[in-house]
Amino acid sequence: MTAPSGSDVARQDARAADAPAALSCAMPETLRQRADFLSVAKARRMPCPAFLLQARVRGDGAAMRVGFTCSKKLGNAVTRNRAKRRLRAIARQVLPRHGQAGWDYVLVGRPQATVSRDFAAMCADLRAALAKLHQGGKA
Repeated sequence: MTAPSGSDVARQDARAADAPAALSCAMPETLRQRADFLSVAKARRMPCPAFLLQARVRGDGAAMRVGFTCSKKLGNAVTRNRAKRRLRAIARQVLPRHGQAGWDYVLVGRPQATVSRDFAAMCADLRAALAKLHQGGKA
């Protein structure tokens, strides 16, 4: 076995830098308590074509948290689970770069749209919603 040359190492480093964010970023902490979901539901809302983004500032500066909701309006259990998997995937990809510490986010699935909308479009929707949400101030 031979040692890699300098150009091989540089190419590997370049490929690692171009790796998708989902591979290099961990999932934010998950909301689990009903009271947390209810407090986020009373705060800000940003509608998107495939989901509804709800967000609130906790004000403690701790790590961001995220929750997912898919009601029976979406369909049977298979459809709801597919929708939640897609929402978790976009959150894993977008929130580490565009979310802010001290915030709670809840992604609510929409009937037919969450399962059928293009994944790249959903990621772009979440980025745009977060940008609009955070530019409006932290109150």
